[in-house]
Amino acid sequence: MKADGGCHVGLYSYFSTKNVLHLKLILEYDGTHYHGWQLQQNAVTLQGTLEAVLRRLLNEPVRLRVAGRTDAGVHALGQVAAFKSVTVTDINRFQRSLNALLPQDIVITQVEEVPDTFNPRRDARSRTYLYRIWNRPWPSAFWARYSWPVPFPLDCEAMDQAAALLVGDHDCSSFQGADSVTHNPRRTVLRSSVRRAEDFLVYEIEARSFLRHMVRNIVGTLVDVGRGALSVEDFARILAARDRTRAGLNAPPQGLFLVEVKY
Repeated sequence: MKADGGCHVGLYSYFSTKNVLHLKLILEYDGTHYHGWQLQQNAVTLQGTLEAVLRRLLNEPVRLRVAGRTDAGVHALGQVAAFKSVTVTDINRFQRSLNALLPQDIVITQVEEVPDTFNPRRDARSRTYLYRIWNRPWPSAFWARYSWPVPFPLDCEAMDQAAALLVGDHDCSSFQGADSVTHNPRRTVLRSSVRRAEDFLVYEIEARSFLRHMVRNIVGTLVDVGRGALSVEDFARILAARDRTRAGLNAPPQGLFLVEVKY
């Protein structure tokens, strides 16, 4: 793969005098080999890869907007992006052609025309993330890229009780990235639960928006609850403390999936 190229300029002037389609893409991807979504110089990213293929296919400047800028190694089952085009006339044919040119670890599952005002990040009502923990004494050759291997026993019931404390409107400073600069760390969590699914523990959370590294920091702290290092009451105190140093480690990225964005 080649690293991301430079930015195109003059998009506004290019589209202002033409008949424009505003297209919404739903895509899934394996984030293993990418340095996250957002364009970076001298690094292969999902945005850079997708924009390069779109420019090659459509022979026009392209700039994608996205619902969530996933980090390096994070996957997606339902990421949403949007862009404007004067070239696309047949949406079904466009989707087939785009998938034929994309690498195998990026797939466009749906394309639809949306109003000119649509913004995949700003217009989202909620986002759902899922995190998989491989909870067996031995690792998995097949799931290593899509889960966090935790070899010791975990108390799923205690983890679920702690996760439920996040539902509602809270200052989530204890779970934001240490390098984050956020003016308003309050977030509204709609669902938060842990369940066992065969060899996995699965954490699922739906919220209106998220702080940087919020889900992975929550998972790291829930694992501390599961192994008995923290109680459910300790988790509640960590949430109330609004202090990142009180929470657990930042769980590795490969277990995290952006599952769905609702509008």
